[in-house]
Amino acid sequence: MESATLSQIGLAGLAVMGQNLALNIAEKGFPISVYNRTTSKVDETLDRAHREGQLPLTGHYNPKDFVLSLQKPRSVIILVKAGAPVDQTIAALSAFMEPGDTIIDGGNEWYENTERRMVDASANGLLYLGMGVSGGEDGARYGPSLMPGGSHRAYLNIHNILDKVAAQVDDGPCVTYIGEGGSGNFVKMVHNGIEYGDMQLISEAYDVLKNVGGLGNDELAEIFGEWNRGELESFLIEITSDIFKVEDHESGKGHLVDKILDKTGMKGTGKWTVQQAAELSIAAPTIAASLDSRYMSGLKEEREAASEIFSKEGLTEEINNVGGVDKKKLVDDVRQALYASKICSYAQGMNLLRAKSLEKGWGLNLGELARIWKGGCIIRAVFLDRIKQAYQRNPGLANLLVDPEFAREMVQRQAAWRRVVGLAIQKGVSVPGMSASLQYFDTYRRGRLPANLVQAQRDYFGAHTYERVDLPGAYHTEWSKLARKARV
Repeated sequence: MESATLSQIGLAGLAVMGQNLALNIAEKGFPISVYNRTTSKVDETLDRAHREGQLPLTGHYNPKDFVLSLQKPRSVIILVKAGAPVDQTIAALSAFMEPGDTIIDGGNEWYENTERRMVDASANGLLYLGMGVSGGEDGARYGPSLMPGGSHRAYLNIHNILDKVAAQVDDGPCVTYIGEGGSGNFVKMVHNGIEYGDMQLISEAYDVLKNVGGLGNDELAEIFGEWNRGELESFLIEITSDIFKVEDHESGKGHLVDKILDKTGMKGTGKWTVQQAAELSIAAPTIAASLDSRYMSGLKEEREAASEIFSKEGLTEEINNVGGVDKKKLVDDVRQALYASKICSYAQGMNLLRAKSLEKGWGLNLGELARIWKGGCIIRAVFLDRIKQAYQRNPGLANLLVDPEFAREMVQRQAAWRRVVGLAIQKGVSVPGMSASLQYFDTYRRGRLPANLVQAQRDYFGAHTYERVDLPGAYHTEWSKLARKARV
């Protein structure tokens, strides 16, 4: 085939995300070849390319024709389900690839799987990137946030394409070279963990406003719309406002949100984030609380049975008893509590990224990560620009909470935050994310904690020793003997 007729890049895996990303690449002027094991998906993508602007996209029905349709050095993006399907797709394609060609896995993959595949690819002379892709279906089509990690040479081969395909913000495209190894997948995993926290906190704000403040869906749509014009401006706040506006056309009565079963699904990235936080001894209570809340939501039948049991035992519901609640004041307090809690969630995610970067030697640039999350991705928010600036001011910032600007905002909002959490507890409305965030803040800001007693207990029963605040060294005390003497 003549070079002029070859595609600049290939994409295998044509579920909706794959189709949309392929069309995005083609629309930016880069001829692309696509392949899917199920041939109807290839036809579907070709039809869309025709309908959406005669885009430069060609379809292929077997791995060999697909690979041979690409310019050398070849670059192939894979967008298939994480795990075994990725290995199977790599095996099918790499049989026809040559040394110097690149494989880019764009799925939500466990970072160690990416590092294993990188080693395997290298043995065959192939380059490998694990690339986080955030933004959902719309982001893939019109501009996602991209997090490529792995071979820098592979990144240089395709960065001109990624720069055009990614979401565009005031300070550049929402893509950067993340680092070596599985860093791209790891960063996307933590992004998703922060997203879990964000969504949980928003749901708690909704719960308090609805069940403590007595606000209806129309009011909630207006409130979230107003919040989206201020410091909370973000994709998730924007779509939440939209959700409250949608009526239920199935029954013809009420709003759709009230008819949705209160069980939240998940795909594993939130769990991986919490597990990694535990492995690295990084406190991430907001993200952990959001994961626990999803687990609890899955116990729908148990929760309904428990509600009946406790009701029979005389536990009366305080929710919907909105007497004496100043709605305007509550709305403003919840706004402040949500903002402060969200900062805690981002702080925890950033601390986890830094700890992993130090462990693996990735050299992650936290300010640059905040920058590429400003557009395209699910957690995009106006305050990410200020997070970027905080890490630019001080790349060694110990915690986002102690950046002078954020520290001032936390102090200004903490009274409202405490009122919301206290009122929710009083009314029996669970706010695990906001509570965990507030406890994180209160624990982090205290110069002395009751951990001295815990360490004394450890020394008492396990001779684990302790340090003193006034003298150097490790100490052990025969606590039981001294306690008996003291009783005499």
